[in-house]
Amino acid sequence: MPDLVVRSARTSDIRSIRELVRPHAESRVLVSKDAVTYYEAVQQFRVAELVQPGGDAQLVGCGALHVMWEDLAEIRTLAVSPDAKGRGVGSRLLEALMADARELGVQRLFCLTFEVDFFSRHGFEVIEGQAVEPEVYAELVRSYDEGVAEFLDLERVKPNTLGNTRMLLTL
Repeated sequence: MPDLVVRSARTSDIRSIRELVRPHAESRVLVSKDAVTYYEAVQQFRVAELVQPGGDAQLVGCGALHVMWEDLAEIRTLAVSPDAKGRGVGSRLLEALMADARELGVQRLFCLTFEVDFFSRHGFEVIEGQAVEPEVYAELVRSYDEGVAEFLDLERVKPNTLGNTRMLLTL
C-alpha cells in the first residue's frame, strides 16, 4: 500500500505540476499559466506523492499558498489527479497550506473555486462584498497579480471568473 506524502515542491516537480494542472486548465476550472510562472512561484507550492514501498513516487496533487497582504493569502492551483480523487489528497494538501499560512502569520485564506462543498467542509465561507478595509483595498488594487484582482472582484477579471465562488477562511 503506498504512503501519501505531502512536501514542499522542488523545481524538478514543475513539469509534473503542469501536467497535473493541464486538464483542469483546459476545462477552465484552473487558470492556465506559463512554465516560468510556476518556476517563479515554486516556493509557494506543496505537492502530494503516492510513495510505493520500493521508493517509486507518483505526484498526485499540488497546491500553492500566495501571500496577498499582511494577514491575507490565497490558496491557488489546488489540483488532484483523477485517479487519486476521494483519497484525501486535496484535504491533506489544504491542511499543509493552512499550516504554512499559520507559520507565516496569515490569519485569513481566500480561494476562488468551483469546489464550494470541498472548501466549505474545511471552514471556508462565501464572500459577499469586500473582505478588506478601504485602506487595504487601495493598496491591493495596485497589484498586477490576477489573483488579487479576483479577490477584489474587479470588473476586468469577471469574464475569467464566471461560475467561480469567492470564499474566505479565518484561521
